[in-house]
Order: sequence, then structure tokens, then C-alpha cells
Amino acid sequence: MTVRSRALAAAATALLALGGVAACGDAGADADPDRVDVVAAFYPLQFLAERIGGDAVRVTGLAKPGAEPHDLELHPRQVGQVVDAELVLYLKGFQPAVDEAVAQNAGDRALDVATVAPLLDAAAGGHDHEGEAGHAEEHGGKDPHLWLDPTRLATVGDRLAERLGRLDPDRAADFTARAAAFRADLGTLDREYATGLTNCQRREIVVSHTAFGYLAARYRLEQVGITGLTPDTEAPAGRLAEVAKEAREHGATTVFFERLVSPKVAETVAREVGARTAVLDPIEGPPADGDYLSAMRTNLQTLRTALDCS
Repeated sequence: MTVRSRALAAAATALLALGGVAACGDAGADADPDRVDVVAAFYPLQFLAERIGGDAVRVTGLAKPGAEPHDLELHPRQVGQVVDAELVLYLKGFQPAVDEAVAQNAGDRALDVATVAPLLDAAAGGHDHEGEAGHAEEHGGKDPHLWLDPTRLATVGDRLAERLGRLDPDRAADFTARAAAFRADLGTLDREYATGLTNCQRREIVVSHTAFGYLAARYRLEQVGITGLTPDTEAPAGRLAEVAKEAREHGATTVFFERLVSPKVAETVAREVGARTAVLDPIEGPPADGDYLSAMRTNLQTLRTALDCS
């Protein structure tokens, strides 16, 4: 091969390499060398990373506002963001596309929060019915919604601070301090829930999506779910009638649905038992107003009203 031929071949190789980067959306083109580049799989983890990392991190969320995160499909640019991230914060089993991207591109740079705070069984916090445990095999029979227990989220925050400290030792003390401050905020929230749900006329919550096992287990509630862990799953035959029967037995006045999923199933059960409907947010995506903490407090007030708490 001549010198000219070798030069042309090298140029072609360089162009192909540039094309590969472009296919991923130039994910690393705007990297900030002064901040740790963190990719968070969905909103609660993004909020956590922003609180613990502060201005020392750049956080990119993969799930977009208003979109249901379970069935997230990654675009090439998002895969590029996973490739370039210094840390990927995710929950294995919650989003299969993210699991695949992490396994292929970021296994040694990822923190699976399910390994930090062991997950509850899918049927925790309620009756063990076919509808409630339905599709639990996607999560190995476990409920992924650990962030609805503030004490568990605090534990994840502590571990995240440790990982960030290893990536940026000069700011390790700052990460630890922010994690401690966030733990204090979550402790206040936990006490508000414990106090606010102590004296209630009822302790059963009828929900369209069985996402509240951690909240129910923590605060001595019992969830009655219409569908299982996956919110868009169709309820099994006879499940609506079974839930309506239980709702009448417990004197339920409210059937809860969530923002990112159609309320039709909840409305059907509510009409059957003469109850009203209300939003109880599993906070899988960012709230319309405020943040995780304010959304949790809105949930608390909603529960107090529905359960006639004093």
C-alpha cells in the first residue's frame, strides 16, 4: 500500500469512527471535566443524584417527563450517554432496555440500587392475589418501588455518596454531607407519614397499580391492587369484581389511580362501589409541580383524606 493509500484508508477509518459517535448523538461531546457525569434511569434516581451530587455532578435522566418509565426504549443518543457516563444509576429489572444497555456498555460503572436496599416481595403490603402479583416475574417476584419508603431511599443516598466520593475524592466530604442532609429531610418526611397515618378510620388502600407495597409496609397500610406491578397490564378475568367486593367489605370511599396511566379501570371499580377516585402518585416520573418530597407530602394528604385520619 502506498503512502497515499494508507492516508486515504486512515481518513476513511476516522470518518467511520466519527459516524459511529454521531449515531449515538455525540453523547460525550459536551462532557464537563469538572463534574461527574451521572446517568439516572428514571426520576426518583435522578432526583437523588441531583440532591447528593449538587453542582459537582451533571445528571442526565433517561426517562422523559410524562412518559411511563417501565417500557422505556432507548434511542442511540441515550445509549451513547450510558456508554460515556462515569456512573449509571439504575434499578435492575425495572426497565429492560436500561438493563441491556448497562450490561453491554457500563457494567463496571453502574450502581444497581436494588443491591443497596433489598427489595420486598411483590405481594408485600397487601393481599396475595393473582392480579396484584401479576407480572411480578419481570422483577424476580420483587417490587421495585423502593423509593416510596423514605428510609430505604436514604440508604440508597448514602451508598451513592460513597460511589461519587470514589469518582471525585476531592469532593467526597461534600457528597457525604449532602447525603446526611438528605437523610435528615427524609427522616422528617418519614415522621410526618408515621404521625399522619396513625389514627385512621381505615387502613386499606384500593389502587389501580400495585406500586405501594413499600409505603403500605412502612406505615401499616394494606394495599388492594387491581393490576400488578406493571401499570398497563390488563386485570385478570374476575379481578374487578373481586376488588369491588373487598372495597365494600373495607368501606373504601376512594379508589386510587396514577397520573401516567388511564384512570378507566379505577373509575369502573369506583362506580361499582359508590366511591370516588383520586390520584396517588407512585412518583415514577417527575411530578407536574415540585419534586419528590412535595409529591410524597401530597400523597400523604390524599391518604389522610381518603382514610379519614385524624
